[in-house]
Amino acid sequence: MDVLEAIFTRRSVRRYERRYVSDELVRKVLEAAIYAPSSKNAQPWEFIVIRNKETKERLAELAPYGKFLREAPVVIAVVTDPAKSPRFHEVDGACAVQNLALAAHALGLATCWIGTMDREAAKPLLGVPPERNLLTVLPLGYPAERPPRPWRRPLSEIAYSEKYGLR
Repeated sequence: MDVLEAIFTRRSVRRYERRYVSDELVRKVLEAAIYAPSSKNAQPWEFIVIRNKETKERLAELAPYGKFLREAPVVIAVVTDPAKSPRFHEVDGACAVQNLALAAHALGLATCWIGTMDREAAKPLLGVPPERNLLTVLPLGYPAERPPRPWRRPLSEIAYSEKYGLR
């Protein structure tokens, strides 16, 4: 799958097959993540691969809109280090997540960014040091649904020439 196809066909998936995801596939999506750009090449990201059922259950309880975390074969926690990139660690981490999500899709897997959760309560559960930032947790697995293509604003409404507002 080429990168444009991956971008245009990737979806946020909330239902997963109960199929094992190999360590090799997990490694590939993590390798894609570490090739994301980062400010001053700081690479302020770290990843925790979670397969433990009880841990996934607890994470699902901490995520009001992420109850589906419990059914994903794998959950990947993305941790950023503010000391490595004080102003941009979250942006850098988001770039890594996008690479991870696109790679997962290209490999026949799916993910979904978990935006709302009690990150501070999740940090001790995952052993994340207090000075680190738990950016998100991502379910990872084979999709059990094919969400439709979401509506997108047309470029004619959001792209300008030379200055804001000039069409």
